[in-house]
Amino acid sequence: MNDELAFATLADASRLIRARKLSPVEYADALLNRITALDPQVNAFITVTAERAREQARQAEAEIVGGRYRGPMHGIPVALKDIYNTRGILTSGGSRICIGNIPQQDATTTRMLHDAGAVLLGKLQLHEFAHGGPSFDLPWPPSRNPWHLEHVTGGSSSGSGAALAAALVPASLGSDTGGSIRNPASYCGIVGLKPTSGLVSRAGVIPNSFTLDHCGPMARTVEDCAILLQAIAGHDPNDGGSVAADVPDYRAALDPDIRGLRVGVLRHYWEEDQPAHPDVGQAMEAAIEVFARLGARIEVCRTRPLRDYFDVKMIVGESEIYTIHHANLVARGGDFGRDFLGRILPACLFRSSDYVQALREQRRAIADMQPLYAKYDVLLTAGLGPAPRFDAHRTTTFWRKSTDIFRPSNVTGSPSLVLPNGFSNGLPLGMQINGRPFDEATVLRAGHAYQLATDWHMRRPRLAPGGLPPAVGPGDNEPAAAEMDAATRGYVLETARRAGLNLDDYKVAILLESAPYALAMAERMRKARDRMDAPALVFRLSN
Repeated sequence: MNDELAFATLADASRLIRARKLSPVEYADALLNRITALDPQVNAFITVTAERAREQARQAEAEIVGGRYRGPMHGIPVALKDIYNTRGILTSGGSRICIGNIPQQDATTTRMLHDAGAVLLGKLQLHEFAHGGPSFDLPWPPSRNPWHLEHVTGGSSSGSGAALAAALVPASLGSDTGGSIRNPASYCGIVGLKPTSGLVSRAGVIPNSFTLDHCGPMARTVEDCAILLQAIAGHDPNDGGSVAADVPDYRAALDPDIRGLRVGVLRHYWEEDQPAHPDVGQAMEAAIEVFARLGARIEVCRTRPLRDYFDVKMIVGESEIYTIHHANLVARGGDFGRDFLGRILPACLFRSSDYVQALREQRRAIADMQPLYAKYDVLLTAGLGPAPRFDAHRTTTFWRKSTDIFRPSNVTGSPSLVLPNGFSNGLPLGMQINGRPFDEATVLRAGHAYQLATDWHMRRPRLAPGGLPPAVGPGDNEPAAAEMDAATRGYVLETARRAGLNLDDYKVAILLESAPYALAMAERMRKARDRMDAPALVFRLSN
């Protein structure tokens, strides 16, 4: 397979397929051959569905030749993060816990892609249950960054980032609870969109947090994400959080003329709250200049500090995923990876009152964004980069890094797009465009205009077929001794015991390592509240 076809955008491949200049069968075969040649280096796939892909490609080709063209996804190969249920195909969650999980039904989004004529190439690697990683103690090795194989992809949609950057597939679906679409998009030099809460169904997708989970598109261009979003957006009564919102024509809205677009720049995110790598700052300055040159109206603005959103996300999200997996933590704790345990075990320390207080704070955070939505069309800030090496990973960073730049839009539920805007020593950098709820069209339009004016998304990593990946490992990631007094230690261990957690010495060390951060977070959330101060949890009844 030549690189030009491998790196063809979804939009370009779709045009060729519709014009019958590209056979879906030949396209699928070529990508399957590329996966065979390159995936041993990047570990993007858990399951390759070669025969099913060929069958679906033959069906797509016959339909198109017969004049039954379904739309721009018809005959397009896709791959799914391995939390999306696929009927008759392993859906592992990247964990031993689900190593034999063969769903009887597709996720809603899986079915929607099938109905649009997409061709499923397989299921992609991820951090365990879309949460803990990168891990070396699971049944599948962690995905590697195609730009430099000793560096991480970011997570939790790690296989999606690797597969897209390596041109193993033109489109993927990821999930985002605290940046899990945008993190790998930033580190791998691709595009990822976390849609508005409720726009895309989560039914049939292994949950992380019922409050904060989002399913969304990942691709190599903004236009491709718009096409993919069109195929999966819409109300689903099987998802209790789904919203019956209008779904516009996202691709048609990609007008490159953004003169007069009001862009608020959240400088404090990367300059104060989470001081970024110098190259990130330089890339952001250059990106701001591009938007100004395109005629956008630029103004610096501010939101709450990043730590406010971090505390809400952690208390709500960790309480929910802890509850989801509690039975297996009690019965099969040893089957989870070290990273997953390091993230989830300290959640046993959160009280029900902490959870409700965090939901109250979430409601306030959403209200605080309304003046910014009224004043600006989009909000621009940094992404991540450059990607760190595997041996620099530490599980406790999850609890210590209290200023994560992606958490705000998970808490507020607003759309957030990440796309490449530079490089640092050969590794991609990313930036983030946030918008009003259900205004994905404007967010995508701004990102598309930027991509038409730049070429960062056109660069390609160099991978040689048959090459051997360098040896990598987790480095020193053993649980560190916790600094706490005897009373606090006793409280932590007694709380875990009362939660039914039968922890051996190693798991006790994992719990104690991060317990002080969880306790401090809960203490920050224990503010005086009026009894009428409502939480963000809402539901609507319909007839």
